[in-house]
Amino acid sequence: MLGAASDAITVERVFARLYEKDGLTVIAAAAVSGGAGGGSGTDPNGQQGGGAGFGANARPVGAYVIEDGSLTWRPAVDPNRIITMVGLIVIVWLLRRPRPTKARQTGARWPASATAT
Repeated sequence: MLGAASDAITVERVFARLYEKDGLTVIAAAAVSGGAGGGSGTDPNGQQGGGAGFGANARPVGAYVIEDGSLTWRPAVDPNRIITMVGLIVIVWLLRRPRPTKARQTGARWPASATAT
């Protein structure tokens, strides 16, 4: 299983093959992570069992662009992450904002001397 895990997380998973066209070279990059686990045990009837598993995750993070001898980094924009972060910020703001006072809830008015006639 460890052999399969090491084969799954390689440099080819992190950096894509070069893309070259008209003097422009692009090397895409990704963040790759993985994990493995396993276990065994005996149930109350005395039967033994075991299992193992492995998972890997990859997401694009950007690309290196080589043009006219200069190297630049172009980060990838993930709209799902942006929407998630904006949503979390709105939820936190809604939970942390000041609550209306009791006078506002009961419909209390300004004193009569302060209102225009």
